[in-house]
Amino acid sequence: MDSTARKVLERLTVSAKAQVRQVLRARIVLAAAEGPANAEIACELGITVNTVRKWRGRFARYGTDGLKDARRSGRPRIYDDRVRVAIVAAATSAPPHPAATWTHRAIAEQVAGTVSAAVSPSHVGRILADLDLKPHKVRGWLTRRTTPDFWQRAEHICD
Repeated sequence: MDSTARKVLERLTVSAKAQVRQVLRARIVLAAAEGPANAEIACELGITVNTVRKWRGRFARYGTDGLKDARRSGRPRIYDDRVRVAIVAAATSAPPHPAATWTHRAIAEQVAGTVSAAVSPSHVGRILADLDLKPHKVRGWLTRRTTPDFWQRAEHICD
């Protein structure tokens, strides 16, 4: 283990804001660097040998990035990237007059008119939350849906 990774792991183990599972994973790897067997580490930390084996292996394979949670498959997306881009485009554009900010309902109506997809306001909210996008705090960056090559540029950005 290099010194940079060791410093990151040591900082993680004493962090008051780190997630408990992240701290445990860091403690497993730091203990493993000292040389004891998986069974000793498991006994010392009060976990199973399989848990120690898993996180030692992930750290060996991927470094500190291997200690993060893996993405889960979850439910397949209902809407394609074109609908998601339309939602982002609406949320980052100026709201229709006289509104001062976009609502999820207004974004859903805008998307229905743009890409002919019936998206519920609650789903718009989930997509925006997933992207950590807050329409009330946005000053447009993707606002020119009316330009002829908008969808081609948006496709390129999504790739």
